[in-house]
Amino acid sequence: MGRRLLACAASGVAAAFVAATANQQASEAQLGSRWMRTNFAGKTVTLAEGPIAIVALLAGAAVDGLLDPSGRRGLPVALAGFGSGLVGGYDDLYGSSQAKGFRGHLRALRSGQLTSGMIKVIGVSVSAATAAALVQRARPGCPKPACRVVDGLVDTTLIAATANLTNLLDLRPGRAAKVIILLGSGLVGFGSAPAVGATVGSLPTDLAAKSMLGDCGANALGAAVGTAAASALPRYLRMIAGAAVVALNLASERVSFTAVIERTPLLHWLDQLGRPARVTAMPDRQA
Repeated sequence: MGRRLLACAASGVAAAFVAATANQQASEAQLGSRWMRTNFAGKTVTLAEGPIAIVALLAGAAVDGLLDPSGRRGLPVALAGFGSGLVGGYDDLYGSSQAKGFRGHLRALRSGQLTSGMIKVIGVSVSAATAAALVQRARPGCPKPACRVVDGLVDTTLIAATANLTNLLDLRPGRAAKVIILLGSGLVGFGSAPAVGATVGSLPTDLAAKSMLGDCGANALGAAVGTAAASALPRYLRMIAGAAVVALNLASERVSFTAVIERTPLLHWLDQLGRPARVTAMPDRQA
């Protein structure tokens, strides 16, 4: 138990250090236009936070594996985060806005057009399924094929839906990062420590509206935390969590999360927490 706690703590610290150092440098560097975006308030920010989050996540997972070789936490988390972040990065750099939402991508696919968003959906799902298979190998569970199929579907859904939900929340400085920290803090013993550490290290420049996670970072960190949840929770809780996350994903097609947050005092306070006054005062341009 002592070695496990040490490995988890060290992996989180290593990920935070990598993310904080690299994000500070990236926010001050002059990157190419492909790596820059205009945020909700019309300010230009860097997308480098996303790839940096993946590197920090992998560094933390590597430290975890080195300090506790008996643990199997790091591999599925790293795989889910890397795969989901990779296709998210593709959408960040080469994606188009020709279709919006999951239904929009499905409509485009039915008309014979494969959008960058659909490529991301497929990539995140494949990464989630692979991570779910690794989690299942390490889990003492029902040996019956039907049980294993159910577990695989539940875990894949939980991981992929959490990745997408995190991305949907990345509309304001620090919002998605706070959700990752909130969800992942209770799962550090099951592999989320690198994701939490990478998020903590990214938070200063994110809150200051100097950088943003983008699809790359949000998908990666969301998938990592979803994988840790799949490792930690019993089946009935995974089913409940998966259903809740899927419901939120579906609700986003019709409801503005930003509008709900701004109407709810506690959520609004948490959403604003930590943002400098100059960021908080920025006009709202995107729902």
